Amino acid sequence: VQLQASGGGLVQPGGSLRVSCAASGRTFDNYAFSRYAVGWFRQAPGKEREFVAAVGRNGGSTYHADSVKGRFTISRDNAKKTVYLQMNSLKPEDTAIYYCAVGQRVITSSLASPDAYDYWGRGTLVTVSS
Repeated sequence: VQLQASGGGLVQPGGSLRVSCAASGRTFDNYAFSRYAVGWFRQAPGKEREFVAAVGRNGGSTYHADSVKGRFTISRDNAKKTVYLQMNSLKPEDTAIYYCAVGQRVITSSLASPDAYDYWGRGTLVTVSS
């Protein structure tokens, strides 16, 4: 099982960035990736990991934390086994390592909890600074 997050970098306040999470490994063979809900979390220095966004198995349901609602958009492409997080109007407080995670038993009431997810990627650093 591998979840490879990419696309992080340095961006100025007000700018945009898209991070991706690509899944690979036998666990996700034969359309198995579509059985997993996917979440994005972030962790800033000295802070706890926090929920950012989640997307349901077929991409029809999406959820965003209040802090990013209207600025970030999560989406997925099951054929590519990839989930995206489009981040617009970035703020310095968005600076963090962004992690993706997948879970088979994630339900609406648990999607914001890291414990609901089975596998985690290593994360990609997003820095918002002038």
